[in-house]
Amino acid sequence: MADSGNIPGGGADVAVGVQIHHSSSRLLPDFLQTVNLKYVKLGYHYLISNLFTLFLVPFIIITLVQASQTSSHDIHHLWLHLKYNLVFVILFFAASVFALTMFIMTRPRPVYLIDYSCYRPPDELKAPADQFMRHSRLTGDFDESALEFQRKILERSGLGEETYVPEAMHSIPPRPSMAAAREEAENVMYGALDSLFRNTGVKAKDIGILVVNCSLFNPTPSLSAMIVNKYKLRGNVRSFNLGGMGCSAGVIAVDLAKDMLLVHRNTYAVVVSTENITQNWYFGNKKAMLIPNCLFRVGGSAVLLSNKTGDRRRAKYKLVHVVRTHCGADDKAFQCVYQEQDDVGKTGVSLSKDLMAIAGGALKTNITTLGPLVLPISEQLLFFATLLVKKSFNPRVKPYIPDFKLAFDHFCIHAGGRAVIDELEKNLQLLPVHVEASRMALHRFGNTSSSSIWYELAYTEAKGRMHKGHRVWQIAFGSGFKCNSAVWQALRNVKVSSNGPWEDCIDKYPVKVVS
Repeated sequence: MADSGNIPGGGADVAVGVQIHHSSSRLLPDFLQTVNLKYVKLGYHYLISNLFTLFLVPFIIITLVQASQTSSHDIHHLWLHLKYNLVFVILFFAASVFALTMFIMTRPRPVYLIDYSCYRPPDELKAPADQFMRHSRLTGDFDESALEFQRKILERSGLGEETYVPEAMHSIPPRPSMAAAREEAENVMYGALDSLFRNTGVKAKDIGILVVNCSLFNPTPSLSAMIVNKYKLRGNVRSFNLGGMGCSAGVIAVDLAKDMLLVHRNTYAVVVSTENITQNWYFGNKKAMLIPNCLFRVGGSAVLLSNKTGDRRRAKYKLVHVVRTHCGADDKAFQCVYQEQDDVGKTGVSLSKDLMAIAGGALKTNITTLGPLVLPISEQLLFFATLLVKKSFNPRVKPYIPDFKLAFDHFCIHAGGRAVIDELEKNLQLLPVHVEASRMALHRFGNTSSSSIWYELAYTEAKGRMHKGHRVWQIAFGSGFKCNSAVWQALRNVKVSSNGPWEDCIDKYPVKVVS
């Protein structure tokens, strides 16, 4: 039993100024002085979340007591009553069967994630910071100011020394040709898909839905057509190719696959997420367009989804929610990540100085929509109560920030850069362990665009932290401007699949990232 005083905990301790006295000479410990706010909050959460159950228990008890007092004479009387009201009984059972049938036929089928795979480039494509800077200087395309700017970005980016750039960028001079870009796309997509098919045992001919997303490289035939041709997918496969949708397109692709699986029953869907760097490297000196060079690296993922009831036994996760937020109606949001040509005609992606503020607004809109779907009732009531007080009585009252740690066990925040992860950790009041997967994915693989959230999920699995019932929040930002969320629930204690991206290096992590 705790002594009177403060108990150290993870959050701020709260001392309530109430003394408890006892008529005898012996005093009880002052429990209220030792209460930690997080435990009060946790108890409140359990109470409110189980409020329906608490009200239901007395009703069940009363029903059981009443049933126990029913005599054989009462049962015989009820039987006679039903016997002479046969039409009513038949209609009742017919209506019940009809309602049950309609419920089973119309309810959405669960979407299961059987497995996924992340591409691991060969070691010869690694680009340490000193090699990156040496190659940038040797190209002759950058002036001293641009080179110094890139050096500073690299130092503060959170990227480690083992990230990858495509083979075309290792050449001096670089060769950003169409053929080299196709080669990069093939290596990434086929590498991830080969591993996925090998791990799951699913045949390519069994795939009924294919969704591919890549923002900046959209050749003809499309990337999805390249996959159909490579793996000889069946002629009636429903294929989609998403372009120009930025780093959040992976969640959009999952949402599209989910909608298709709700319509087309008893089939598999594959989602391939990647980005292509070869033809999208910026060779100019405009600083707002140099940042992607320093952050984006080679990577990609392939995800196998299913709506087959029998696949629940072997699936890793079930898709719970997808929430998409689009702020493109606002001009500043629309232009904050913008592909254009600089003053001398060199093409690149420009990042606005308002990017973080716009991302914050998009995040606020997204979690406002997501919150009621995932937060326990206790958090929703606290948020509503403080909002009511602020609007009606005291405008100075700070709005209550819901504790998303009560809704999710793991967070996969798009590894767009160190600043993005820092801001979400601060604004969502997360602990370092909650953003560890994002920081380590950024350190080891860099910003792999829409596939980054899968490298992060693979990190969590490789650490052995994913247990049955755990909920995962994947959240990503993209040009347009968009903020998209996907929520998954683990169906078992998830073990890491073979040939994972962290297979030979997970024991080295987490590492300390220099600020």
